Amino acid sequence: MTVLPRLIAHADWSSNANKRWICLAELDQQGSYRVRIPETVGDPQSLFTELLERAAGGSVLAGFDFPIGLPSIYAERLQIRDFRAILPELGRGIWADFFEVAREKDEIGPTRPFYPMTPGKKTGVRKQHHLLRALQVESITELLRECEKKTDIRPAASSLFWTLGAKQVGKAAIVGWRDVLIPALRTPEIDVAIWPFEGSLFDLISSRKITVAETYPAEACLHLGMSPPGRGWSKTNQSDRASQGKYIWNWLCSRKIQTESRLLKMIRAGFGPSKDSEDPFDALVGLLSMLEVVLGYRPTGESCVNEIRSIEGWILGQSGSG
Repeated sequence: MTVLPRLIAHADWSSNANKRWICLAELDQQGSYRVRIPETVGDPQSLFTELLERAAGGSVLAGFDFPIGLPSIYAERLQIRDFRAILPELGRGIWADFFEVAREKDEIGPTRPFYPMTPGKKTGVRKQHHLLRALQVESITELLRECEKKTDIRPAASSLFWTLGAKQVGKAAIVGWRDVLIPALRTPEIDVAIWPFEGSLFDLISSRKITVAETYPAEACLHLGMSPPGRGWSKTNQSDRASQGKYIWNWLCSRKIQTESRLLKMIRAGFGPSKDSEDPFDALVGLLSMLEVVLGYRPTGESCVNEIRSIEGWILGQSGSG
């Protein structure tokens, strides 16, 4: 019998460092999930403690839309064989500068791989080839994990280490690893497991207090029946987000998921006119995609390929491994 998590949480960790959003689904005594309205995240380092309190003794499945894993070619060059083992070491010892984004090209190196801090002036424009040369690869595609590569139904994600542009995810990963995952991994009583590095999803949910999984909102939209963002609609446009509400509503009805009435109003309104309204939208669609997996309507996407399980990780619910 599959053990369901008492609390499912999905945090949007993308654009606004001062206001990040999280959406929760709570399991009731009848075995049904109720989705709450998105809310802002407080102190990242206390997030897991707060989720455990809300779970009231039950298990937590927490999804984050930042990369969790390393590109295989980078790990191979540094002889890293286990991402979960190296993660708590990042930011100290020989990895002390790992989270310091390089400002200049000569600061980039194997133990300081994130670049650039800023676009730079016209006389010092930051170029991807600076990163490629420093990490000894030929193409930015080589710095993509398998799950980040282009598929038949969506474009490629951005490389973990490139920290410039609207699609960049590196700075979100830095905050997520440094301020959320690593402090928890160094605190045994919190009991955090990271999927898929430490086992299959439902084994972890049934045996650990918190299971962490990586999500990708552009992928999550596909799981809910939407077309890929950028093909006829944009997540940054309020009216476009409102137009996708019918897919969210149809999914909620088909899965018999309960919601707060305020959430339905938010969906119909396209999550509001604010320039940051894409973030609560992402928090919600990521959560619903996680529910799709937990309720058994979609495979987890777990791969038997060793380097993916131990080094690169995987996006929850994404099918295929190549």
